[in-house]
Amino acid sequence: MPELPEVETVMRGLAAKLQGRRLERVVLHRADLRFAAPAGLAQAVQGARVEGFRRRGKYFFVRLDTGFSLLVHLGMSGRMLIDAPPAAHEHLTLLTDDGSRVGFVDPRRFGSLDLLATEMEDTHWLIAGMGPEPLGNEFNEPDFADALARRSSPIKTVLLDQSVVAGIGNIYASEALFRAGISPRRLACQVGPAWIARLVPAIRATLTEAIEAGGSSLRDYVQPSGELGYFQHAWRVYDRAGQPCASCPGAPACAGIRRIVQSNRASFYCPRTQR
Repeated sequence: MPELPEVETVMRGLAAKLQGRRLERVVLHRADLRFAAPAGLAQAVQGARVEGFRRRGKYFFVRLDTGFSLLVHLGMSGRMLIDAPPAAHEHLTLLTDDGSRVGFVDPRRFGSLDLLATEMEDTHWLIAGMGPEPLGNEFNEPDFADALARRSSPIKTVLLDQSVVAGIGNIYASEALFRAGISPRRLACQVGPAWIARLVPAIRATLTEAIEAGGSSLRDYVQPSGELGYFQHAWRVYDRAGQPCASCPGAPACAGIRRIVQSNRASFYCPRTQR
């Protein structure tokens, strides 16, 4: 699933193309995605001018001059393609007043679309329970420490909980924990102030660098332009089981990066450097 850096990259690509443009034609090819899109969505959006964008966790809003926002979630395999030919599994098509074309393609149909009043964005049922944005001021060490102190699950599992912090997924949780030197096995309530002082900036740095690289391109994700993201080339532990750890002297002192399964998700870490 695209995580915060991928969604931010997609949103920025769309903003560069759609900001200020009028949506001359909107076609919803099918409404039965993960959740059914509201009846009349295409008609309500058609003719509106795009005034801005906002991301919240792994979701983003397209804000319109009508006072409504189009909520988009890419799901597991969703993509937004700009000025590309019509594609298989294209569920939403946007045609603008300057001739641009945007298609929402989602082969597995785990994505979702909704329409709501812009002023109600934060109360939408998919958004209301989210924790703070990890790149915003609301994400800080005291509040994060308080959230972790109440949880006895492994820290890796807690980082994936969107009610604790929004937007972090499997890739960036593993990478941030490696940078902070924290084992994914450590219980969240055992991550004390000294560790939190390392983890918060590690999360911020990991996500910021990933955004700058255009995200991590996996099986389905590409940028709206069709280009790949490049952060996967900077992975230090994710999907590198058995490979040498860049922070270790190698065998026999370190057997390399290890893969374990936590809550049905793969975690990658260095047992020697992460405690």
